[in-house]
Amino acid sequence: MAGVITASEPSWIAPFSGLSPRAFGKLVTVLRREGADAVRKGRPWSLPLEDRALLVAAYWRTNLTMRQLAPLFGVSKSAADRIIDHLGPMLALQPRKRFAKDTVLIVDGTLVPTRDHTIAERSKNYRYSTNHQVVIDADTRLVVVVGRPLAGNRNDCKAWEESGAKAAVGKTLTIADGGYPGTGLVIPHRRERGQSELPAWKEDHNRSHKQVRARVEHVFARMKTWKILRDCRLKGDGVHHAVLGIARMHNLALAG
Repeated sequence: MAGVITASEPSWIAPFSGLSPRAFGKLVTVLRREGADAVRKGRPWSLPLEDRALLVAAYWRTNLTMRQLAPLFGVSKSAADRIIDHLGPMLALQPRKRFAKDTVLIVDGTLVPTRDHTIAERSKNYRYSTNHQVVIDADTRLVVVVGRPLAGNRNDCKAWEESGAKAAVGKTLTIADGGYPGTGLVIPHRRERGQSELPAWKEDHNRSHKQVRARVEHVFARMKTWKILRDCRLKGDGVHHAVLGIARMHNLALAG
């Protein structure tokens, strides 16, 4: 069965992966170097690595069901499922391990509605969601760390440490919103008891802090153009692999 979508036709790449053909080519080259196309026992893949990578990206980008997606690539539903299970984890972003002394990071949590209720809880959006702590470089807006997913009702203050994001960042200067009190992060000034308003210099600091911190919200908006982050049907670690893979593709799209 011949597929409709193929990476050999560059015009399909940007709409279904969010990447330029050049950036997508870089991604495939790295995947091949990391052994994604190695010969394995059993039946060989029915699609070349380029098309398999595009299939996974298209799944995350469009959030189509396997029954809808598979015919577009000329494979069976079960084959598409196996491709996503195999290649999804290999697309995951690797956390940055070293930071320059003058690096400033921004952290915030984002909720991903998830249908697997074993890993999700009802959150402030009234849907079963997982909480993902995402850390970006304030200068480049690149994602540098994504914490392990926690239940959506876990507040950011606790999720910062429990997700592993705190350990990954170490002592690097990190700013956050007012939901992280007592964490040692740089958060906005708050009025003290009995204080009607903040001094002018604190108001100025808060205004500057807000303008910089808005960059992480812009990153979330871009990442959620991959529609799987609006309603994830994957089970178990699937949502974590999707967030990590989308973070990697966001970085590639941003870097050009």
